[in-house]
Amino acid sequence: MFDLLVKNSTLPDGRTGMDIGVTQGRIIAMQPQLPAEAEQTIDAAGQLVCPPFVDAHFHLDATLSYGLPRVNQSGTLLEGIALWGELKPLLTQEALIERAMTYCDWAVAKGLLAIRTHVDVSDPRLLAVEALLEVRERVKPYIDLQLVAFPQDGLLRQPHGLKNLIRALDMGVDVVGGIPHFERTMADGAESIRILCELAAERGLRVDMHCDESDDPLSRHIETLAYHTQRLGLQGRVTGSHLTSMHSMDNYYVSKLIPLMAEAEVSAIANPLINITLQGRHDTYPKRRGMTRVPELLAAGINVAFGQDCVMDPWYSLGSGDMLEVAHMGLHVAQMTSQSAMRDCFDAVTTRAARILGLEDYGIAIGARADLLVLQAQDPIDAIRLRANRLAVIRGGQVIAESPPNVSRLSLSGRPSEVRFQR
Repeated sequence: MFDLLVKNSTLPDGRTGMDIGVTQGRIIAMQPQLPAEAEQTIDAAGQLVCPPFVDAHFHLDATLSYGLPRVNQSGTLLEGIALWGELKPLLTQEALIERAMTYCDWAVAKGLLAIRTHVDVSDPRLLAVEALLEVRERVKPYIDLQLVAFPQDGLLRQPHGLKNLIRALDMGVDVVGGIPHFERTMADGAESIRILCELAAERGLRVDMHCDESDDPLSRHIETLAYHTQRLGLQGRVTGSHLTSMHSMDNYYVSKLIPLMAEAEVSAIANPLINITLQGRHDTYPKRRGMTRVPELLAAGINVAFGQDCVMDPWYSLGSGDMLEVAHMGLHVAQMTSQSAMRDCFDAVTTRAARILGLEDYGIAIGARADLLVLQAQDPIDAIRLRANRLAVIRGGQVIAESPPNVSRLSLSGRPSEVRFQR
């Protein structure tokens, strides 16, 4: 007897009529019509069953702080950074934890069960670090929360930037972060990458840098990041986030840059909702989208994920933690409208993002942890189209969130989708 049996599932790879048997929090059987009983049965009724959503790039320390201490009137990146600087002295650990926990509740309801969040280490108090370390422990039963030591004000631009970052790592932060384009000079940006990559290599950690979040085509720190990745043997452990300057770069230079990234096995994270909101602010018309070259990176074999980045904070007043909204926007902005490209957008908020985080036992396979979503959709493309209802959110074989079917969303046959839960 299984602890949980999810019957008649459609999987992201197209297999239909699949039954998934779960015992002690693990998938132990997968085949059509499993001849077994279970303590709990979910009849997916042909709907999509997939692994949980993964947000590869977020700022949990700033989330839900919109309007504190004031609203970003220009809506620009730089005013957002300045506003965050105004807010930091006013932060309390209790308020940080409360807002972060509220967002994590939203995340679970949306089937978002893994988040990589950057935490600002520029404040010598490391208040946000302490708060998110506490949140990480609290949400461990239902969310994999990975913390990045992020020097928002610059590693070398601040007198104690490196010291604070090392202290954060010593406290238990998981990943080395950076922001080379925000240093005083291009040379300082390159130097910060060298320092941070060497620190990560010494400690055996992953690297995820805000890199070239600019419309300036001469912001080329991703090239330096790829170089040090290869020099230090960090292949497969390094990610460049944003990379928006690539949108404005000369095509000939990009034809050199992308193979360098592929050779170094550097991953990339685009943040569609935020990139197209904050970039191109100096343009009249035509106005640049700002998002990095996702189809070209994928074509070169580079792993690309999408991130939510911001929700109701100094940089972005919207957002809900719905990674299907992120995939939906990424699909449109990158003009990824072929069948395979739309599926790539779904993968960018599931399997590709999980690979960047290094999540173990993720996915729908024998032996994997039984973290599953039942979506009110027929396939990944349908899920993006509808921003599909999360009928069931399963963590370690336990249903931790449910939503009733939305009868206003019709299947392609014109009939309302139906899902039956059997207890």
